Amino acid sequence: MSLQLTITYPATFPDAIGKTREQFEQEAKWAMAVKLYEIKRLSSGMAAALIGVDRVTFILKLNDYSVPLIDLIEEEL
Repeated sequence: MSLQLTITYPATFPDAIGKTREQFEQEAKWAMAVKLYEIKRLSSGMAAALIGVDRVTFILKLNDYSVPLIDLIEEEL
């Protein structure tokens, strides 16, 4: 079973960042998935599934958001 999330935003947002509506909405989905991964709420596989891409594609895109794949503190090494 799949659920759907609807987000209301002003029609001017895509133009404000120089994107089409589709590009803006895709970027918003990526940003949400990356943030949920960064705060350890989703695994990389779950975040990838949220966006509809494979895990490797998601992992490679993390750098675009300045999010490390591995985030360990010195004591964990």
